[in-house]
Amino acid sequence: MGYHDHSLDRRAFLRGSVRTLMTGAFVAGSAGLLLPGRGYAAAASGPSVETRSGKVRGYLEDDIHVFKGIPYGADTSGSNRFRPALDPAAWPGVRDCIEYGQTAAQMQGGQAVGSEDCLVMNIFTPAVNDSQRRPVMLWLHGGGFQTLSGSSPMYDGVNLCKRGDVVVVSLNHRLNIFGFLHLGDIMGDEFAQAGNVGMLDTVHALRWIREHIAAFGGDPDNITIFGESGGGRKVSTLLAMPDAKGLIHRAIIQSGPGMALQPRDRAHEMALSVLRELDIRPGDAAALQAVSMQAMLRAFAVVESRLDGDARFKGIQEQRGFVPTVGIESLPQHAFNPVATPLSASVPILIGSNKHEYAYFGARDPEVQRRELSMDALRERLQVITGAAADRVLDVYQRTYPEADASWLWILITSDRTYRFDSITMAQRRAVANDQAPVWMYYFEWETPASDMKAHHALEISFVFDNTTRVPAMSGGGPDAAALAEKMSSAWINFARHGNPGTPLLPQWPAYDIEERNTMVFNNQSRVVSDPHADVRQLWSTL
Repeated sequence: MGYHDHSLDRRAFLRGSVRTLMTGAFVAGSAGLLLPGRGYAAAASGPSVETRSGKVRGYLEDDIHVFKGIPYGADTSGSNRFRPALDPAAWPGVRDCIEYGQTAAQMQGGQAVGSEDCLVMNIFTPAVNDSQRRPVMLWLHGGGFQTLSGSSPMYDGVNLCKRGDVVVVSLNHRLNIFGFLHLGDIMGDEFAQAGNVGMLDTVHALRWIREHIAAFGGDPDNITIFGESGGGRKVSTLLAMPDAKGLIHRAIIQSGPGMALQPRDRAHEMALSVLRELDIRPGDAAALQAVSMQAMLRAFAVVESRLDGDARFKGIQEQRGFVPTVGIESLPQHAFNPVATPLSASVPILIGSNKHEYAYFGARDPEVQRRELSMDALRERLQVITGAAADRVLDVYQRTYPEADASWLWILITSDRTYRFDSITMAQRRAVANDQAPVWMYYFEWETPASDMKAHHALEISFVFDNTTRVPAMSGGGPDAAALAEKMSSAWINFARHGNPGTPLLPQWPAYDIEERNTMVFNNQSRVVSDPHADVRQLWSTL
C-alpha cells in the first residue's frame, strides 16, 4: 500500500464493533442506519426544503431535522468520469431524504463496493425555513483519500446540533483512482483537473451549501470545515485551492496535517502505470471512461500495492499514490509548505493531534502490538528513519517518557513524527505568516479504557461530535468520556461560531504563537501548556 493514511491497516486492526462504526454505510449498502432506541418522525410528516433541483424531505429526530442522501452533484460515471462535478438533474415532486446515499466507489476487504453516483450530503439542523443564521460545520471524513464515507454513525450530527444550535453537514465524494488520477498530461485539457476532482467535489458541495444552506437554517457566510486523519488532510488541501477561496470561514484539522501531497510529475507516472495495467493508450479517454468500476478499482489496487506502505514511518513525508495532485490549476501549491499560503490567510485554524496515534495501526506491526519490541530493535528502526541521530532521538524520548518500554517509545516517536510535529509546523507557519487570522493548537492525551491503545488515532472524533455515549465502542461510553466530550464539542462549536475555541468549560485558551506556543491539552483535567514537550519539538525541528 502507498502512503495514504493506512486506512486498510486501520480496518484490519480495529475490533469488530469499531469497524462497524467506521464503515457502517457499507453494512447497509445504500440504506440508512437508524440507531436503536431513538425516535424518528415519519417521512411523510417530516420537514421539507426547496432546492434548485427539487424539494427534499427529511425526518425529525430528537427535535433535530435530519436529511440524508441529498444529491449535490450528478452521477460521475461514464462521460462524467474524471471531470469536475456537474449539478444534479432536477426531480419532480418531493424527494424523501431519510437514508444515507451511496458511498464512493472503493475497495473494502479486497472487494469493489460503492458507486460512482456518490455525490450526496447529509444535513442535521435545529430548524428549517426559519430565517435564522446558524454556524455551519462541514465534516470531511477520513480514510486517506481512498476509503470510508461521511455516513458513519460516529459522525451523526444530532448531539452537536442540540449542544450548540449549529448546522452539521457530512458528505461523500470521489475517492482513490476516481478522485485522484492525474490525466492532464496524458488525456489533454479536457481532463486537466482529473487529478483533483475528488477535492473539487468538496468545492462543488461548498458552493451548493452557499446557495442552499440558509433554507436549512444555516449561515452561508459562516462555514467551518473540519475533518480527522484523511479528512484533516482534505481540510488542509482546501485551504490551498483557489476555487475554495471565499467558501470557507474557519478550518479544523484533527490528526491530519497535509504538509506534502504528490507533485504533478509523480502523479503523471502513477497514471501511466494505471494505463499500462488496463492496456489503454495515452490519449484514449473514451476507453478509460468505458472501463467498468470494478476493473478500475482492480487496477487501482494493483498499482497501489507496488508502493511502500511504510514510507511515512521511514521518514518520507510526501504522500504518494492516489492523492491530490500539486502543480495544476486546482491546486497550484501546498497549503503550508514551504510557507503558509496567503489564499486562506483570513481563515482561523484549529489544529492538533493525539498522543498515541500510531497505536491504532497495530495490525501493520505485530511486534509493537504485542508490546514485545526490544530496545535494540527500536534503535535499528530509528536508524532507518533518523540515521546517525538515532541515539539522540532515543535519549530525548527516554528522558521525556522514562516509564515507557520500547514498544510505547516507538508508538510515541512515530505518532510525533507523522502527526504531531507536522501539526506544530503548520501552526507555527501560519502564526509566523499571519496578520489576519489566528491559529489554535490542541493535544489530546485522554486514554481510553475500552482498549490498550491509550490516546489513539481517531479516538477524539466521538468527543468532538458529543457522541461518546451514543457510539461508545472507542471511548467506553463512561462518565469521564461524556464530561470531556461536553467540553470538546463546546470548544468546536464556539470556534465555528466565533473563530475562537474558548469556552467557560475549559481554562482560558490563548492563540498559538512561536514564543509561548500555548496548547490546550485535553484530558479529564484539561490544561493549557506552554510548548509541551519542548525537547521533543526541538528534536524534530533540528533533524
